[in-house]
Amino acid sequence: MPQTLSKTEFDADVLELAQLTKAMSHPVRIFILKKLAHMNACCYSGDLVEELPIGRSTLSQHLKELKYAGLIQGEVEPPFIKYCINHDNWEKAKKLMADFLK
Repeated sequence: MPQTLSKTEFDADVLELAQLTKAMSHPVRIFILKKLAHMNACCYSGDLVEELPIGRSTLSQHLKELKYAGLIQGEVEPPFIKYCINHDNWEKAKKLMADFLK
């Protein structure tokens, strides 16, 4: 019987890449990341919901997942929240993905 690895035996980069790709595993999240990365600026959630075929509460859940993974950051400007790409983590995610795909 083949020996299996426990989760704690994986390399830290493998675990981080798994978390990042899980966070990016929905078309809405890919859209959000692509938009924020290419516009190189912040965007209000209200602006995003106007461009997507989803409701505000669904968008909020997708933003929460991306924020939890560290790919975006939110800044409260009452009564709104402005979202930006987290440049440090975005660059790290791109490097992890590029290294994986080599």
